[in-house]
Amino acid sequence: MILVYIFVFIFGAVVGSFLNVCIHRLPRAESIVFPASHCANCNRPIPWYYNVPIISYLVLGGRCKFCKAKISLRYLVVEGLSAVMLTVLFWRFGAKPELAIYATFFSALIVISFIDIEHWIIPDEISLPGAALGLIISGVYPALQGQASRLIALRESLFGILFGFVSLYLIGLIGKFAYKKEAMGGGDMMLLMFIGAFLGWKLTIVAFFVAPVFGSIVGVPRLIMRKQETIQYGPFLAIAAFICVLLRNEILTVFPI
Repeated sequence: MILVYIFVFIFGAVVGSFLNVCIHRLPRAESIVFPASHCANCNRPIPWYYNVPIISYLVLGGRCKFCKAKISLRYLVVEGLSAVMLTVLFWRFGAKPELAIYATFFSALIVISFIDIEHWIIPDEISLPGAALGLIISGVYPALQGQASRLIALRESLFGILFGFVSLYLIGLIGKFAYKKEAMGGGDMMLLMFIGAFLGWKLTIVAFFVAPVFGSIVGVPRLIMRKQETIQYGPFLAIAAFICVLLRNEILTVFPI
């Protein structure tokens, strides 16, 4: 069994390598397919043996083999995070459809989170199609929403989308009224819609309240040290969603909404 987990971890790291391509290129409106992987500094193509997830970064000391330019630590972090994410999901769900569904879902959230961290934007090009995909999958595979009926599963997903948008929209209105400036970005609303489509309205409510906890733990010190008035909220919504998926049964047992 340990060999299976090792394979899943390696595959997750490979997925993370592709996610890094998406994180780098999507904000720049570049193709995620062409050209092949290359150094952002010297533009030289990267041979496969210098592009092995995690290992290559460590062996090369985080620098380009050719021009010695520093490679962002984000590449190592994303590959490691993706590997751990897939391994944990495999441990939680095994070889079930949920594994593929949530792996796709959280891969998208990793891309969104790191784009938000680097560029302060949440790409609607991922969130909006993602919300539609979550709704469709819920109708085709109602077990995703813990239901046997496709109709009920669709309702759960649709209500999750609606709650995701309305909740953050109202917070944005209240914040704008209280502070006379934008308090919640439109990208955050689209992101919670995306999350709501996969989690359903019950777990989306839980994620809505869990995310600020992580935002406070991580974000408040940053606000104080860097004297920033805002923080990137996308990563905290992603963390809350991951916790809700892993502890779905326990949460719904303790809080039978």
